Amino acid sequence: MKRSFVKMQGCGNDYIYFDCLTKELPQPEKWSRKLSDRHFGIGGDGIVLICPSETADAKMRMFNADGSEGKMCGNAIRCVGKYLYESGAVSKKEMTIETLSGIKRLILTVSGKEVLSVTVDMGSPILGAKQIPTLFNQDTVIDHPLKVNGEQYHVTCVSMGNPHCVLFMNEVETLPIEKIGPQFENHSMFPERINTEFIHVIRRNELRMRVWERGSGETWACGTGACAAVVAAVLNGYCDEGADVTVHLNGGDLVIRDVGETVWMTGAAVKVFEGTIEL
Repeated sequence: MKRSFVKMQGCGNDYIYFDCLTKELPQPEKWSRKLSDRHFGIGGDGIVLICPSETADAKMRMFNADGSEGKMCGNAIRCVGKYLYESGAVSKKEMTIETLSGIKRLILTVSGKEVLSVTVDMGSPILGAKQIPTLFNQDTVIDHPLKVNGEQYHVTCVSMGNPHCVLFMNEVETLPIEKIGPQFENHSMFPERINTEFIHVIRRNELRMRVWERGSGETWACGTGACAAVVAAVLNGYCDEGADVTVHLNGGDLVIRDVGETVWMTGAAVKVFEGTIEL
């Protein structure tokens, strides 16, 4: 069968998007593995299905490059909002998207018929160690020691609908992330694996971040990871609650605001190309 798709990216976090509002895509796990391959497929960090919802304007399902289904992706949901508005499927500049992490509210910045950027209400951060989930024997994991492959690190764990482990380091540019990332992802303290953010504090309310995502490896950006990093930075005294914090990722910048009861994320959403593929 032939299916149309749209390739979109948010800060270089690129996914292949399928409109499933009227027609389902069977075996999405299989197609995510095949189509995400950058040599033999379309290439991307995974695929995203834009589906109908009974409780919101639309539903987002996202699958990582290894075929595993993720609960939420902050960069992908901005692109979903862009697609829905520019395709005419949803005409509102404020819309709701159902995800496995709950319903998220989007506010679109529009020029003419083009969506320039999207602000997402990412919801309340989860700090409970068991709810994240982790296997640490305390209520929260803030600046807590963790031994990984014989090395001692201090980590702060946060869930933004998916689990994150945040580390603050003197520099991250030369970090051998391909070696250390999988060691965190598959650590025994994280029963559902973990996304790991390696953070350098440039100055107050400005961070540099590299991220290792479970199921995808190093990606150019991670929206939920940037939110988790700012929450962790506020908890550790590096950033101010309620302030706009600029997070520099490999693929661009996100602006995150942790206001306590919720976290707001603002960033671009860009269409790269569209096409049709034989499945």
